[in-house]
Amino acid sequence: MNTHAVREQMIEQQVRAGDVLDLRVLDAMRDVRRELFAPEAYRKVAYADAPIPIAHGQWMLPPLIHGRILQALTPKADEVALLVGTGTGYLAACLGRLAARVRALEIFPDLADLARANLLSVAVNNVGVEVADGMQLDEHGMYGAIAVTGSLPLYDERFQRALRVGGRLFVVVGQSPVMEAWKVTRVGEREWQRESLFETVIDPLINAAHPPSFVF
Repeated sequence: MNTHAVREQMIEQQVRAGDVLDLRVLDAMRDVRRELFAPEAYRKVAYADAPIPIAHGQWMLPPLIHGRILQALTPKADEVALLVGTGTGYLAACLGRLAARVRALEIFPDLADLARANLLSVAVNNVGVEVADGMQLDEHGMYGAIAVTGSLPLYDERFQRALRVGGRLFVVVGQSPVMEAWKVTRVGEREWQRESLFETVIDPLINAAHPPSFVF
């Protein structure tokens, strides 16, 4: 497989066609060999417009969703980014191409180990992968960009509190079949702005809170 050609086709026919036009984002996705982050059985379809199954019932998100996350966050070269839900490390690698440093949280130890190995294989050395539950995050004013790769059935403000002023959060909120991708920007010490970006459906973040069930 000519991975360079297939990667360029992914950029042009999926990512750019989906209105991801930020040149830094497109270059980052060109630089990172996506197939190296897919399970071996799925490497030939790593560039397809579809999620790819990984361990523990988790998924590698489609290229367009990754592109939209990166464009929404527009990480700057001097910023620290946080990734919640690292998986096999592809999005972490792309963030590492854009930000000064990335802290990546993964709840499953074997996936964290795999992500570290994958990041090493593509020479991304500014990403630290930790075994941690993102729903236990308790930080304030730390990050310029935060990506949460699992949905939140109930919005949780812990992630927006972890932004520094001017920082951006990408998060998907709601329950299937109605979920919205949001960009949340911290514009002051006690003020955030929320923008609805697009509709999508992704699996909930492990240990995310759910609305109470109705009992009749």
